[in-house]
Amino acid sequence: MKSKRKLRSSTFYGKQDRDGFIHRSWMKSEGLPDDSFDGRPIVGLCNTWSELTPCNAHLRILAEHVKRGVWQAGGVPVEFPVSSLGETQVRPTAMLFRNLLAMDVEEALRANPIDGVVLLGGCDKTTPAQLMGAASVDLPTIVVSSGPMLNGKFRGETIGSGTDVWRLSEAVRAGEMSSELFFAAESAMSRSAGVCNTMGTASTMASLTEALGVALSGNASIPAVDARRRTMAHIAGRTIVDLVNNDRCLSAFLTREAFENAIRVHAAIGGSTNAVVHLLALAGRCKVRLELEDFDVLAREIPLLVDLKPSGRFLMEEFDYAGGMPALLNRIAEHLHRSAPTVSGATIGEIAERGQTFDDNVIRTLANPVNQSSGTWVLRGNLAPAGAILKPNAATAELLVHEGPAVVFESIEDFKSRVDDPELEVTAASVLVLKQCGPRGYPGMPEVGNMPIPRKLLTQGVRDMVRISDARMSGTAYGTVVLHVAPESHVGGPLSLVRSGDRIRLDGPARSLSLLVDDAELSRRRSSMVPPPAPPNSERGYVHLYVNHALQADQGCDLDFLVGKSGSTVTRESH
Repeated sequence: MKSKRKLRSSTFYGKQDRDGFIHRSWMKSEGLPDDSFDGRPIVGLCNTWSELTPCNAHLRILAEHVKRGVWQAGGVPVEFPVSSLGETQVRPTAMLFRNLLAMDVEEALRANPIDGVVLLGGCDKTTPAQLMGAASVDLPTIVVSSGPMLNGKFRGETIGSGTDVWRLSEAVRAGEMSSELFFAAESAMSRSAGVCNTMGTASTMASLTEALGVALSGNASIPAVDARRRTMAHIAGRTIVDLVNNDRCLSAFLTREAFENAIRVHAAIGGSTNAVVHLLALAGRCKVRLELEDFDVLAREIPLLVDLKPSGRFLMEEFDYAGGMPALLNRIAEHLHRSAPTVSGATIGEIAERGQTFDDNVIRTLANPVNQSSGTWVLRGNLAPAGAILKPNAATAELLVHEGPAVVFESIEDFKSRVDDPELEVTAASVLVLKQCGPRGYPGMPEVGNMPIPRKLLTQGVRDMVRISDARMSGTAYGTVVLHVAPESHVGGPLSLVRSGDRIRLDGPARSLSLLVDDAELSRRRSSMVPPPAPPNSERGYVHLYVNHALQADQGCDLDFLVGKSGSTVTRESH
């Protein structure tokens, strides 16, 4: 089926000269017939498959189903690899390389004869990175996520990815569980291909692709190994050809209204705090005005409705069986921009209208929420002049207003060496403060913000306390944890001035985070500060580029020179 409009790929394959010969001839070595290049849409399958990324290890299977749909609709599918970021494998943190993957995707799309693209991702950083890169090129685009793994099952208990790792490991440290039993849960927790089965970052971002309108219904919740995900991939292949033929580029969907819908959905599902930096970065690529405060203001009327770990009881399998994202959209339809378009051809409002909930325990009503407090609280004060965030539905209610003395750790190494020291001067009223874990200081802003509770307190029964850092935390984590403090300590933010014993006041409902030290003393401390050492391995290569150009958390941590887009046009030939 030839497209009715002139395609981008025709500037490669439609040329009747030496350059056209080169472009066509070498592709024909793959067995493509002549009419593959006669005006049929060339669809790229941008695949983050890797055996080092267990969440995405089945994406080549899904890719074959996407290809079926592309062929069926008259397109020509071409699969290509990009970097893959295994959240559980990559050191020092996968977040360091999110922008590198985004660059990889952007340049691969711009350089090659592609009319539209299917983004095959799933693991935490792969989805936002692929969308960021695609947004800077702005071709017709659809997301096909890898899907959540099956529920973990261990000795009669349902256990969830990440969330129960933190819970069980703390039980070991408290002496309540043996190491042998803890390690026996390894295989029982990860039972299939797919992303975390809790509402971690991967499932959060997959949910938000539906809210943004760039994925088909079911993308968030259909289990990775369920045949329905392969069917959805097949339909996505047909859909991308339609998007190309109708010239429906990514920018047609990633509007301000779409981002507002995503923020409200983020609150209702109890989504990962990592979504804040990812949506901010994506909006920057789209040239859509989005600010940190939007995550607080826009979600204030949205309670927590999805009862999933780490903020609730259930896992992604139950969310899917309860109706998934269409059901959730139905529950909050009055708060959405219902006319926002989606790649399916239906509006968000039409999808919401069709949504049905089959288990009110998993997807609650507005009148009976899991928690009235949800979303993201954006805190400001002399400790975080550019902002910090807190996830209220994952916190202990009694600690959301708290004042206590700081126990300061100057680095992650300092923390690990002292946190379990019996002589550590710390009580349940203390505020743990971790420095040098921001975007440039670590580098990459790792998921260490949910610092383990000191062992001496664990043995006393303490399971939560206020913790503050310029780091992130896993979307599967929980606790009264203040994150993304900006500016970060490494660049001289006020966090760098905190000393043990200083009193810190957190007032979550007032959105305030204050270091109770007078300005004169802070000024004196600043004048005597010694610049921190350069982060490890930052003297060369991509890491050197990153530490010199990464924006702060309140701006999404993109590289400063990547904000915005360059489009899809390349004027010069290769030979």
